[in-house]
Amino acid sequence: MADFDRRTALKGGLTASAVGLLGTATISAADAAPRVTEPRIYGTSAWNARPPNGAIEVQNHKPTYIVVHHTVDPGNVTDYTLEHAFWASRAIQNFHMDTRGWIDTGQQFTNSRGGHITEGRHRSLEILRGGTRHVLGANVGNNNSTCIGIENEGLYSKEDVTPALWDSLVKLVAYMASQYGISPEFIKGHRDFNSTECPGTVLYDRLPELRAEVGKLLGYSSPKVDPPEWPLLKPGDSGPRVRTAQELMRARGFAVPTDGLFGQSTKDAVAAVAARHGLERDACGATAVTDETGFLGSDVWPLIVGSGTDLRALKARLAG
Repeated sequence: MADFDRRTALKGGLTASAVGLLGTATISAADAAPRVTEPRIYGTSAWNARPPNGAIEVQNHKPTYIVVHHTVDPGNVTDYTLEHAFWASRAIQNFHMDTRGWIDTGQQFTNSRGGHITEGRHRSLEILRGGTRHVLGANVGNNNSTCIGIENEGLYSKEDVTPALWDSLVKLVAYMASQYGISPEFIKGHRDFNSTECPGTVLYDRLPELRAEVGKLLGYSSPKVDPPEWPLLKPGDSGPRVRTAQELMRARGFAVPTDGLFGQSTKDAVAAVAARHGLERDACGATAVTDETGFLGSDVWPLIVGSGTDLRALKARLAG
């Protein structure tokens, strides 16, 4: 996948699907977060990063969203040392540069299971400290211009994060939100943008808790209510939400059943929609472990919904 962001809607970077998915993220001066102390972050020189293969693009605007990922590999290791965190950062960079073909590490920051935070893409720490610009990464397909990403070491589809990782994640996200004036409801998971398992169901389900803890550090007396998100449906799933998706796809001409079973024909139809619209399918390391082809998530739902549909009402019904 090319190391750039295909922006198709707004000059600031939101794609048309992201606008419909997440809404407008303008934050007034009254909502600006108070200053939060910077946690210990080890720069690229500390872990002996390779130099990037190209120029690091620094965009003249703040990111809109803070996005949580999991690395998948390295997995749920029990080596919590700083030395291991540095090794993991080098391994991730090598994978992103040598296998993905990116100019550098894709995400801006990495958080180890031992709670050690490292800078990912070069210049990310410098620019974050400035609080006015954004280092363009390669971790959220079609939305990198608006997202600053954190890779959390491990696989969190079934297991929970370590206490040390959680503590450092809260501190890092709060610092990012403070620097950029990002409100807690704009703390997202990778699956809120792309059809991927990332950051794992267990960690994703803890995002409301993360928003609440970050909100406390930012001094929010009454956290805003999180808007409903599109559900992630996968081959093998069943139930009313699958049936709703099938009905929407049938209305758009796809010959799929409406039996509520996410079988091969439904998977093929979803994959066809994604391919037709040029959606990036390998923006996450999870694809190295699980084939996510045919996953129906946040970037596909808006493409199968007919015009004139109340998206918020539909998402609320699907979440019920």
